Amino acid sequence: MNIETLRTYCLSKPGANESFPFGEDTLVFKVGGKVFALTSLDARPLSVNLKCNPELAVELREQYDSVRPGYHMNKVHWNTVIIDGTVRESDLKKWIDHSYELIVASLPKSVRQELEK
Repeated sequence: MNIETLRTYCLSKPGANESFPFGEDTLVFKVGGKVFALTSLDARPLSVNLKCNPELAVELREQYDSVRPGYHMNKVHWNTVIIDGTVRESDLKKWIDHSYELIVASLPKSVRQELEK
């Protein structure tokens, strides 16, 4: 997965938008005003921070060398995934979906209902 594929996939989520609140090199994807993914445009290889269920976060870190505690994030709830080809794109998309769903579940009911329209 490259930056354009990552960007396109994240923006395909209902209500998702992108911004650069931390400077021009950090692309942030939000839903309902909350972050579900962020990536550094300067990172080589590409990496992405994704929210994750705490138990699953630990399991993924143990299973994949390219999954690490979230860089500059709450390490209980966030993973940094190094996109170096060792993780299948289908798995990465599944983890993006999981992050998005965790954030959507935390939004007020009225916002969630708007996303379902």
